[in-house]
Amino acid sequence: MKAFHLAVTLALAGSALAATEAQAELHTGPSVATDSAVYVERSGTAASRRLEPASRLARGDRVVTIVTWYRAAGTGGFVITNPVPTALSYQQSAEDMQEVSVDGGHSWGRLGTLRIGNRLATPEDVTHVRWRIPPQSAARGRGQITYSGIVR
Repeated sequence: MKAFHLAVTLALAGSALAATEAQAELHTGPSVATDSAVYVERSGTAASRRLEPASRLARGDRVVTIVTWYRAAGTGGFVITNPVPTALSYQQSAEDMQEVSVDGGHSWGRLGTLRIGNRLATPEDVTHVRWRIPPQSAARGRGQITYSGIVR
């Protein structure tokens, strides 16, 4: 299966104590681990679609990436940042809590508000996606985030 590498950025929110915990966790290793799986969407019957593990991808394939996160230690929320592979044109996330970057992760916002020059950025311009996992979700210890794209 073809796997895309994820970059995980931990950002604990809150007080100075949370900042101290974040620094301690960074020195002892990450408190959040991620795993990803890439699937290609195939048409079944006229009314159905199915996902298959992506062993080979071709131009125009619609792919779904599932990022699974595991909270090993720590408290508070955190952020998962995923660079979108250059061979993939971002389409959408299954969650509405994502922010995107169209400039390599330097600035962030919602699609439809970001600009490249004089035009609004499009899904094809997205270089990175990030999700803020709130403390109440992080307390569950694990979760999944899904986003789709089309192979360029």
